[in-house]
Amino acid sequence: MTSLNSNRISKVVLKENHKRFSPATMLHRLAAFILVLFIPSLCLAEIQSKVISYQHGDVQLEGFLAWDDARTGKRPGILVVHEWWGLNEYARDRARQLAALGYAAFAVDMYGKGQVTTHPDQAATWMKQVQADVKQWQGRARTGLAVLQSQEMVDPQRLAAIGYCFGGATVLQLAYSGADVKGVVSFHGALPMPTGQQAQGADTKILIAHGNADPFLTEEHVRKFRQALDAANLDWQMVVYAGARHSFTNPGADAHGIDALKYNRQADVRSWKHMQLFFEELFQGS
Repeated sequence: MTSLNSNRISKVVLKENHKRFSPATMLHRLAAFILVLFIPSLCLAEIQSKVISYQHGDVQLEGFLAWDDARTGKRPGILVVHEWWGLNEYARDRARQLAALGYAAFAVDMYGKGQVTTHPDQAATWMKQVQADVKQWQGRARTGLAVLQSQEMVDPQRLAAIGYCFGGATVLQLAYSGADVKGVVSFHGALPMPTGQQAQGADTKILIAHGNADPFLTEEHVRKFRQALDAANLDWQMVVYAGARHSFTNPGADAHGIDALKYNRQADVRSWKHMQLFFEELFQGS
């Protein structure tokens, strides 16, 4: 090899080594190394959940807590109250969805451990048993709220509740009871009217997502309900969805074969967005 060729090869090698170990290249490699270290933690971060056993009086209950472990620090807590079927997968899914939004969500058990059904007669029986004593009804919901409030990732000063069907009526009773919640959302819920004594001192904000074609509630009842809220001087808002029947948020509603129950995707999506806006108002700056 001639000395001229040797010099050329040396210069090429020097140039390549300069590129390989230049500051810019080293920074790129360092960034890639950090990313490789960080990716596993991203993969492990996911929605976590656990079953929590608790008690109200002599009734053993079993709720479901969901949260996002990728988030740190305290976060608002949302109580989720099931439909008249009991604490089923639908209620647990809603808790998971709330966790994905950054909340800690506790799906409360209003009937008792393992009391879940797909039969309307059984569901009606359990629901009426709870509703028969309003103070007990409210007390059971408040017991579930206390479980949520005690969780280490929950900010005990930033609480709200949502409920479906029977659960919608339950969160309204929670509001009437003066529970420590900033707001409640009732989705296609029964609309129990507050008495003056019930709502005395209550300052919880209320959002009602109501299906205009819900056959379980007459226009007269809805009108009187609104009047009762006004008489109690409560902060409320109602969004009415055209053509939406009872259980309009539940994709499994049609499977029960009951004409009054019908999933309505548009109303489901819209009502969930309205809930999110409501929560932004509740928790903004708090």
